[in-house]
Amino acid sequence: MQISKVVSAIDDFVWGPVMLTFLLGTGIFLTIRLKFRPWRNLGYALKSTLSEEARTTTRGTGDVSPFSALTTALAATIGTGNIVGVATAMASGGPGALVWMWVSACFGLSSKFSECMLAIKYRQVNEKGKMSGGPMYTMKKGFRNKKTGAVLGMLFAVFTVIASFGIGNMTQANSIAVSLNETFHFPVETAGMILTVLSFIILIGGIQSISKVSCVVVPFMAIFYVVAGLLVILFHIKNLPSGIIMIFKMAFSPQSVAGGAAGTVTASMMNAIRFGVARGVFSNEAGMGSAAITAAAATTDDPVRQGYINMTGTFWDTIVVCSVTGLCIASSGTLGTLDASGKPLEGAALTIRAFQSALGPGGAGLVTIGIVLFAFSTILGWEYHGEKAFEYIFHTSKFNMIYRVIFSTMVFVGATTALDLVWNFSDIANALMAIPNLICLMAMSGVVARETERFQPVLEREKQRMLHNKKTLSDKIRGYQKDRET
Repeated sequence: MQISKVVSAIDDFVWGPVMLTFLLGTGIFLTIRLKFRPWRNLGYALKSTLSEEARTTTRGTGDVSPFSALTTALAATIGTGNIVGVATAMASGGPGALVWMWVSACFGLSSKFSECMLAIKYRQVNEKGKMSGGPMYTMKKGFRNKKTGAVLGMLFAVFTVIASFGIGNMTQANSIAVSLNETFHFPVETAGMILTVLSFIILIGGIQSISKVSCVVVPFMAIFYVVAGLLVILFHIKNLPSGIIMIFKMAFSPQSVAGGAAGTVTASMMNAIRFGVARGVFSNEAGMGSAAITAAAATTDDPVRQGYINMTGTFWDTIVVCSVTGLCIASSGTLGTLDASGKPLEGAALTIRAFQSALGPGGAGLVTIGIVLFAFSTILGWEYHGEKAFEYIFHTSKFNMIYRVIFSTMVFVGATTALDLVWNFSDIANALMAIPNLICLMAMSGVVARETERFQPVLEREKQRMLHNKKTLSDKIRGYQKDRET
């Protein structure tokens, strides 16, 4: 009991104001140093992500397509935080927390772009001919002081392996098993066994197998959840304007009380900032360095190009998926609703209540399915993160298969065991892996700025080509319509 309290206290400290300021501050610093290029080029990045070329491996070298690298990274980031985390932030920090999630995501674009670009620039090929990269390789190869780089790289790798078993494995499996049991009365042990077998079958094939599944599961689960959420928002469309007004009002008011469409809750601006930034960073992992490990596997001819593609992960995760959850809660008026024991609803229970307000009993099932898909994809994505960190620690990929087997086995342990201590311990590791990564981003910001400016003329030419292709297509459509009319 005492150990649990100590670990919980450490967890609260490492995810306190200092850490959140460091994360957000690094994003602000990089955004300014990069002349707001990540913001200005977001449209280009989104178009590149959705292009046919992003699904091929014809441009440059790598293990998987640019789109596959993005979806694998998204598999790890789009998780229970998008459902549970948003609801918790709004319950604890008020509706205004959603605005600060958006703020953290905007500056997180620069952090995500920088760490992914650097990971590709400093990646290397292992003895099996596969790409290995991530912040640990950036620190080791990119720092002028090689000893400092090696120490920071090893710390990052160790914390990543710990986090992969906790935040990326056991806690996710537990969320799936508990959700299925509570909603569908599905046996926890059976759920754990099925998850373990599925994980082993997919993970045994490495990044190629993981990316193939992610390419299908991630877009499907995101579209499925967003469509379901939009149905809830449309059902409460009359409440949406007042809900949005309350969101912004409580984001900047020193002390406000939300009521009406947004629900009933009292929160201060500082609480909105604290919980909004914390849950935003936890959800999109910008600045954590995890997504950079997957980005290093992408087939690309330029690290900046893939940096922009992987940067969009923060947009899809927070600006799109988290916003859907937040607007469902804000428009449904369920915020501040009490449960049977008289305590305010939060987490998954709050999101479920919001969905039920529009979709009836089926709303709980839809949220549960969302949790299952999001959490399972997180397990797959985090396995690759942990495996590459494991490979870095032992300087060889010979033991990767052992890691995959152990990782798959721990899925069953997580699904069938109470995990408060594990959650807090892995949460600490998650924060600690961010520290060397943020130091790296600050130290390497000059390299990021130079690479970004070098690529800008190429980007401008590609923008013009995109506009030309769009105009040509429009002309063809107009010509076809004119021919039909005549």
